Amino acid sequence: MNTQLLIVLVLLCACIGLFIINKPRMDVVALCVIILLPLCGIMSVQEALLGFSDTNVVLIGALFIVGEGLSRTGISFRVGDWLLRRAGNSETRLVVLLIVAVVVLGSMISSTGIVAIFIPVVLSCASRMRVPPSRLMMTLSFAALISGMQTLVSTPPNMMVDSALRREGFEGLKFFSYTPIGLVVLVLGVGYMLVARHWLNGTDKAAGDDDGQPAGDGALVGSSQRRLQDFITDYQLEGRAHRARVKIHSPLVGLKLRELTLRQDYGANIVAVERRGRFSDELREPNSGLELRDGDVLLIDLFREGADIAALCRAMSLEPLAMPEGYFTDESRAIGMAEVLLPPDSGIIGKTVPEAALRRRYGLNVVGLRRGRKALGPVALDQPFHAGDTLLVIGSWKAIRRLQRRLEDFLVLTMPAESEVVAPALSRAPYALLSLAVMVGLMVTGIVPNVIAALLACLLMGVFRCVDLTSAYKSIHWPSLVLIAGMIPFALALERTGGVDIAVNGLVNALGDSGPRVLLGGLFFVTVATTLFISNTATAVLMAPVAVTLATRLEVSPLPFAITVALAASTAFSTPVASPVNMLVLGPGGYRFIDFVKVGLPFSIVVLLVCMLLVPLFFPM
Repeated sequence: MNTQLLIVLVLLCACIGLFIINKPRMDVVALCVIILLPLCGIMSVQEALLGFSDTNVVLIGALFIVGEGLSRTGISFRVGDWLLRRAGNSETRLVVLLIVAVVVLGSMISSTGIVAIFIPVVLSCASRMRVPPSRLMMTLSFAALISGMQTLVSTPPNMMVDSALRREGFEGLKFFSYTPIGLVVLVLGVGYMLVARHWLNGTDKAAGDDDGQPAGDGALVGSSQRRLQDFITDYQLEGRAHRARVKIHSPLVGLKLRELTLRQDYGANIVAVERRGRFSDELREPNSGLELRDGDVLLIDLFREGADIAALCRAMSLEPLAMPEGYFTDESRAIGMAEVLLPPDSGIIGKTVPEAALRRRYGLNVVGLRRGRKALGPVALDQPFHAGDTLLVIGSWKAIRRLQRRLEDFLVLTMPAESEVVAPALSRAPYALLSLAVMVGLMVTGIVPNVIAALLACLLMGVFRCVDLTSAYKSIHWPSLVLIAGMIPFALALERTGGVDIAVNGLVNALGDSGPRVLLGGLFFVTVATTLFISNTATAVLMAPVAVTLATRLEVSPLPFAITVALAASTAFSTPVASPVNMLVLGPGGYRFIDFVKVGLPFSIVVLLVCMLLVPLFFPM
């Protein structure tokens, strides 16, 4: 063993140790590697910085922006809403639909982002079905990891393996190279989680309220902010909200909201209108110029004591509809609430709700009033406003944010936690889908390199206003890119100093006479064992050169070996530190380290057997 190899191995062991204790952060460790390799004479500065020019690093960054576009336009959230509707009260149906939805989305955009989006959805489902979140959260992380086995761009390890093949002069992988095996793992994963979820009934308390109860509908993990449900309770809104559909002969058809007299006649206020859109029902902002149509569903606030929804429906030819539990939190991407303080010089002091005309001027409705520490109840909505009053307003998030700029009249005190996940570009959803389709189409056909296809999708997202520059730059998870860029020269250092050859010789000497499937199994095992301690992305960067060199030594195709490393890197089910998605569900699921071992290790063995059987069939040596 030469001196340079010894230095590289010492650095590698130090990095693994620091990755395990997570001090300092992994991206900081990667930067230290970039500094130390040139200082130790292992490589030049230009070679140490090679990772930042790797096309796959740029590709991963671009995919973060594409995922942000899908989030800002509400596509990801609409999938979550669809999941809630279709699952009903069936936990089995929810598990199946959750896995399929996450795998489909995660095959095209960041699985970490998908998990972050679905955590509040899963918590809401668990609350409604009255099942422990631990029964569902690990299903979410498993689905995210399985999504990484579906396409070339579904997870960074896949792209790192592709990059290693191309650096050695071999043909790279296709967009759907992983899909045949990934689909088999998907089917087995669905069946496995339908059984394995029952092993997680007795875990510790999940993230949520301080008393250990599951977080309520719409709760945001890790958020200390008040939620929409807190506003509803504090301002005594329970039982006031009703839904009714406008019939074809209703006298309301053709009238604009400013022309209605429901407030004076019935103590009723229309706070939102559901209207059938091109793709699904949409909540319309209740501005005074909105003209009602037959088939519209009205969200009505009965604020006056003694107001009768039945009498209103009879008089106005409305069809009463059920008010689903958790309606406001389910619709929190379109409709929001906020607490607004009236400063002493506010122009609406001394005015009543109709006189203030907040609907006409700002597209907002006042549904609650607090004077001092006390919520006054619905009867106060007929009284003039005082300086220092706190109003609870309801309307679109866009309208609420417009109000934040009117400091002379209003001071927005409190925005609920749900405002953090609102989709501010809902109307741009078709354009986001078009941008995504262009990217996938170019990647599948191979007309242009994958990185060019992703960058083009980013530009289209910007042109169509699905993202802006601020949100685009914020969406990129820079620590992940720095980690990958820092580990790429490490892999080069191991190759140059003979470390890769030592690993290959060890595998060949141990398993060389056992046949190709056993050799693939050994490579799979070493890769999975490494992910037990460091991230699957770093593992893929280190193990991909070993796979390619092993295939070259055996004078066989490198594809089955490279594919095995990529699939093994996504088989990060057994520890919380093996993948960021496991860390995300650790708190909300109330899991211990042993829970991941108990559920993840058996399924890792299942994936190992699948790879040993199917990889040689789809990728002959």
